[in-house]
Amino acid sequence: AAPPAPPAPAARAGQDTRRGQLSSAAAALGAAAASSLAAVALPPLTPAGAAEAVPGGERLLTGLKNLRYLLKNWNEETTVCNQAGECTRDAQVVRKYLGLRSTKDPLYKIEVVIDKGQRFVDPDDVEAYVEASEGYQSTVSLANSMAYTSLFGEYNPGGGEATVEKYLEESRKQVTEATDYLETVVRLLKLEQ
Repeated sequence: AAPPAPPAPAARAGQDTRRGQLSSAAAALGAAAASSLAAVALPPLTPAGAAEAVPGGERLLTGLKNLRYLLKNWNEETTVCNQAGECTRDAQVVRKYLGLRSTKDPLYKIEVVIDKGQRFVDPDDVEAYVEASEGYQSTVSLANSMAYTSLFGEYNPGGGEATVEKYLEESRKQVTEATDYLETVVRLLKLEQ
């Protein structure tokens, strides 16, 4: 069997015309898609300081305010007294302020809000934002670990009130750093005026 004969010049010209038509149609479709995307209203990448513009922005501000309060009133907040007037140090409140005790705490799963907030950050500040986000998550984890350990400091071998104080102090240091990182996140999101 002989190979098929090449198409006649007229048939080849028709194919070229169809290719040209398809190419033109694809270009027109691409242009239409681009213009319709441009018409979609997206929130601004850098809101003008309104916490409402950043989903979860109010939670960030409330959580930051609460952490500042905790640090300012550390001894009072981490001391629990019973009706007999006996007082002990208790780190449960630290874990609550960090959003680790209840879904109703403002900082509960705040890392999700922080991660989604990155799109609202000025492109020149993204690296600093990511660093602050990672620093915040790391220091919260350490603060939680130290607070939790202090809860059982009296019961551990060689433990006692001094051990509770030691781990509570370590937790305070981590909460201080976490607050600094969260302040950076809030500043880069332009949530505080």
